Amino acid sequence: MDTRAFKRSLHHSERYNRRGFGLGEEVAGSLETAYQSDLIASLRTNGHELRKGRLTVRLAEAFGFCWGVERAVAMAYETRRHFPTERIWITNEIIHNPSVNAHLREMDVRFIPVEQGVKDFSEVGTGDVVILPAFGATVQEMQLLNERGCHIVDTTCPWVSKVWNAVEKHKKHAITSIIHGKVKHEETLATSSFAGTYLVVLDLAEAQMVCDYILMGSQPCDPAQRAAAREAFIARFARACSPGFDPDRDLDRVGVANQTTMLKSETEEIGRMFERTMLQRFGPTALTQHFVAFNTICDATQERQDAMFALVDEPLDLMVVIGGYNSSNTTHLQEIAVSRGIRSFHIDTPERIDPGNRIEHMPLGGSLETVEPFLPEGPIRVGITSGASTPDRVVEDVIQRMIALSEA
Repeated sequence: MDTRAFKRSLHHSERYNRRGFGLGEEVAGSLETAYQSDLIASLRTNGHELRKGRLTVRLAEAFGFCWGVERAVAMAYETRRHFPTERIWITNEIIHNPSVNAHLREMDVRFIPVEQGVKDFSEVGTGDVVILPAFGATVQEMQLLNERGCHIVDTTCPWVSKVWNAVEKHKKHAITSIIHGKVKHEETLATSSFAGTYLVVLDLAEAQMVCDYILMGSQPCDPAQRAAAREAFIARFARACSPGFDPDRDLDRVGVANQTTMLKSETEEIGRMFERTMLQRFGPTALTQHFVAFNTICDATQERQDAMFALVDEPLDLMVVIGGYNSSNTTHLQEIAVSRGIRSFHIDTPERIDPGNRIEHMPLGGSLETVEPFLPEGPIRVGITSGASTPDRVVEDVIQRMIALSEA
């Protein structure tokens, strides 16, 4: 599919909207009531610190809603106001936050059902309104909705669109896109749908496997050993590559892109790793023919990660990270705390903190578990941050629950 031609035709359609409906002032009150917090606004102007009895709360310098998320949520509210009687759907969660999605359900916004990872569009009909979430939708989904005669409201974050533009440039020049991301994440699925030939790597370890395979092509190797290595490579990345991917053919020219919510430092290191590999494989004079890179790291993701690194450098007794459990950017904030050995808890809602001094949280890479006691005795210093999909009001509710526990 010519994705560029399809995007141009879609953007000129009267049934496609990417700019909202000019109803910002009309929905501002609803958004403020649902998501903003006077307490958090006060903390922002008072050194990001709150002292209450034995509890000291240190709030990260950058946290919570980013511009792209604010835009997506506001457009969803505008859509309901602009289409008061039409059926409205979202192809997935508007953002990875349970409270925000619950508010939309209360506004009679429907969510496309998903069974075993497959979305069921069977109930979506002509004239229905479909909102594409902040992390985008695949080309195939957009094409289906367009052909079905739906009104499409596209809230895709511009930073995500920037990544799509990068992989489309790779495709135009027959370059394989190495995408640093989670292969089943909505954003990576969308990005790969805009790419030509692609390979998704989760982390530095997988990137190193790819680089090792590239370098093996320049070294003498026993044919049986090479055949075994090829078979192992194809098996490892079978679900993380474009159809018909051939590592011997498709790793000759590569470009690096990323899921915008991945850990910035890891994305940068993966880029350097592939640059060094292609330099070693093809030499300095041919490097630009075999390797390209575009800066597709989201500013907001970078700011929140930088603020988290600064926060964990402070003396903290524990860390609370707030955000959806399926939120990639929130998970990476948790990784930073864990890497520093700080007692850390990832929660998605304030209700995870129980009045009995218990907390139900999601350990990194684990399953939900309950910890008791949550707050230790004596003076306590707590660091708090939240993912880009978490409203200030949720952060306030978490702080209020901790204050109540500390005073009990």
